[in-house]
Amino acid sequence: MTKPLLLVRSNAALICLAVLAGCASASSVTSAPATGWKLTWSDEFDGAAGASFDRTKWVADTGGQGWGNQEREFYTTATDNIALDGAGHLVITARAEDPTRYACWYGGCRYSSARIKTQALFTQSYGRFEARIRIPRGQGLWPAFWMLGNDIGNVGWPASGEIDIMENIGREPTVVHGTMHGPGYSGGNGIGGPDSLASGAFADAFHVYAVEWSPQEIRWFVDDHQYFRTTPASLPSGARWVYDHPFFLLLNLAVGGGWPNDPDATTVFPAQMIVDYVRVYSTGG
Repeated sequence: MTKPLLLVRSNAALICLAVLAGCASASSVTSAPATGWKLTWSDEFDGAAGASFDRTKWVADTGGQGWGNQEREFYTTATDNIALDGAGHLVITARAEDPTRYACWYGGCRYSSARIKTQALFTQSYGRFEARIRIPRGQGLWPAFWMLGNDIGNVGWPASGEIDIMENIGREPTVVHGTMHGPGYSGGNGIGGPDSLASGAFADAFHVYAVEWSPQEIRWFVDDHQYFRTTPASLPSGARWVYDHPFFLLLNLAVGGGWPNDPDATTVFPAQMIVDYVRVYSTGG
């Protein structure tokens, strides 16, 4: 069995395009998104200010390997980079660092941040996967809420499949992306679409980012507005639909990389990705 050293969240140009902010300080809402959904897993991030994330629900990726995307951060589990705020939120903080502090694949890391996942702790096939998040703003920042197939250790990426529920790159403050990656449609050929705000920036407030995934369809939502949809017919000729097995969840705030490029003089650190909750539902069938 091949051990997955890098869990890649790919990026770049998307081949398929498509065309109510929450309160910035409000606590979690508790209702299900719609009739017929049954809550199967959640993290409300309740706990004392400064406490770490729940290790019974999440594990962390650590290190400065670039993660297949030429990222510039070193991921840590330090509470300076990931901690509860005492008000029902998880805060992932990207910080500028002395480049001699952390060793990276390309030399010293100029930034630190965090990435957590439910791998080996929680996986699910199909359902609604959602999180309420306030993303940061700034050139070179790359917040994401996404999923990977739990067979990645056996089949590798992209054969495992990847569903990017939400990605934003700092130079596009009014746009978030939803994308899927699989064999024959990965990286710059990922199949996805953007959602755009008519005014303001996504960093101005919390938004609910979600996918609803069934055996023959994936739909992407922001604040319950569906903005993109894929089916097996969306794939390139001869490509496989690999969304037929359990996936696990990931949350991270990357810095730099081939898609967002590096921070510049306008980027303010520390930068924070604030997560109000993550919830997973099934149809109850």
